[in-house]
Amino acid sequence: MDLMPDDIRARLLANSAADPRTAIRGETDHVPVVKFFDPSGAATWLVTEMMPEDHDFLFGLCDLGMGCAELGYVSLAELQSVKGRLGLGIERDLSFIARFPLSFYAEAARIAGRITESERLLADAAAALGKHFPPNSELPPDGG
Repeated sequence: MDLMPDDIRARLLANSAADPRTAIRGETDHVPVVKFFDPSGAATWLVTEMMPEDHDFLFGLCDLGMGCAELGYVSLAELQSVKGRLGLGIERDLSFIARFPLSFYAEAARIAGRITESERLLADAAAALGKHFPPNSELPPDGG
């Protein structure tokens, strides 16, 4: 599987090209562009940027499946070289569509102990961050 098709590469590079002054002030909070995962393990990466000076380094939320996801960098070459327990390589989640900024996913991962796409946990993350959860999201009632 091609982990980095041209359209994804272009979007990651565009995110990296955002005004660096906004990143320094903490104003840059990109929506993840791509999700990578280990099909035979718990490792997951939500990637928002590709470093323009070295297309090998990606930035995003990294979760090696040990209960402590963190923001950081990962090498594309290393992702491409990994072979999991069943001899399977890292894959790109073809059905992943990010709907929230990376900060929501990071806070939800802190709460859950892993990267999650649970809308309930993402809503809890938004509340913990003091941010507004998107109003078009249809969450089940608290009891449901």
